[in-house]
Amino acid sequence: MSSIAVPAPALAPRRAWLTDLPVLLVAAVWGASYLAAKGITTTHTVVAVLVLRFALVLPVLALVGQRTLRTLTAAQWRGAGLLGLVLGGIFLLETYGVVHTSATNAGLIISLTMIFTPLAEAALTRQRPSGAFVAAAGLSLAGVVLLTQGGGLTTPSLGDLLMLLAALARTVHVLAMARLEAVRGADSLSLTTVQLGGAVAVFAALAAVPGTGASPWAVAVGFGPREWAGLLFLSVFCTVFAFFVQMWAVRRTSPSRVSLLLGTEPLWAATAGIAVGGEHPGAAGLVGAALVLAGTTWGRRAADKPAC
Repeated sequence: MSSIAVPAPALAPRRAWLTDLPVLLVAAVWGASYLAAKGITTTHTVVAVLVLRFALVLPVLALVGQRTLRTLTAAQWRGAGLLGLVLGGIFLLETYGVVHTSATNAGLIISLTMIFTPLAEAALTRQRPSGAFVAAAGLSLAGVVLLTQGGGLTTPSLGDLLMLLAALARTVHVLAMARLEAVRGADSLSLTTVQLGGAVAVFAALAAVPGTGASPWAVAVGFGPREWAGLLFLSVFCTVFAFFVQMWAVRRTSPSRVSLLLGTEPLWAATAGIAVGGEHPGAAGLVGAALVLAGTTWGRRAADKPAC
C-alpha cells in the first residue's frame, strides 16, 4: 500500500469518521474479493480472468495518470516493471489458491504478510524483533495450523499452501518497493499503473501459451450477468475505487490510521466467507481464525512500537 509522508492535521471525531468509513469500505471489499474471485474462477480460467480483471482498469489508470507517467525516468519504468512481474506472480498464486481453498482460509492466510514483512525486514537489517512480536507471530502461525486442519490432523490443501506462498510473495513485493532505489520518489499512481501493466503482460503471455486454460475472449463470451458483476466488482471496487480512496484518505488523516483500518481486511474476508459464502470452518477452524486475527493485530501493534 502506498503512503505519502505528509503530516495530517488532527481531525474532529465526526470528520475523522467521514474519512474512516470509505477506508473501512475498501477493507471490506478487499475481504469480499476472495469470495468474489472464487465465484467466477475455475482452475481452467484463472489466467483469463486475471487478464480481463486488470485489462478493464488499466486504461482508466493510464488515462488519469498520463501526465505523471510521462515524468517517469527510464530507471523508474524498469523498476516498476520489475515490481509488476512480482505482482503478477502474487495474483497468480492468490487466484489459483482461492480456487483450491475456502475464501475464509484465503483471506486469513494472506494476512500473514503483516507478520512475515516485519520478520523479513528484521532479518535484513539484523535487528532482533521484540518478544511481543515473536509471540504474536507464533500465535498467528498456530492459528493457521488450526484453520487449515478442518476435521482433524490433515495435510493442508493445495490452496492453503498457495496462499501461504502468496503471503511470502507479498512480503518480497513490499520489501522490494521499499528498497528498490529506482522507484523511490515515483508518483504512486504512475507506479501502480506500470506495475499493473507489467502484471497484465505476464497474464497475457501465459494466456497465449497452449494448455494454460481458456482464452480471455472465450471466458468473456461465456460469462453471464452474475460473472460479469463479480468481475466488475473485482476490477472497479477492489482496484480503482480502492486505490483512489487510499490516495484521498492518506491526505486527510495519517498513513498509520489508513494502514490500521485496511488491516481489518482478514476480518471481512472471514465474515464474507462464513456469512455470505456459507463456509463452515468447524470449531477448530473458528478458533484458528480467531488466533490469526488476534495474532496479526497484536503483531501490527508490536511492529509499530520502537525497539527498546
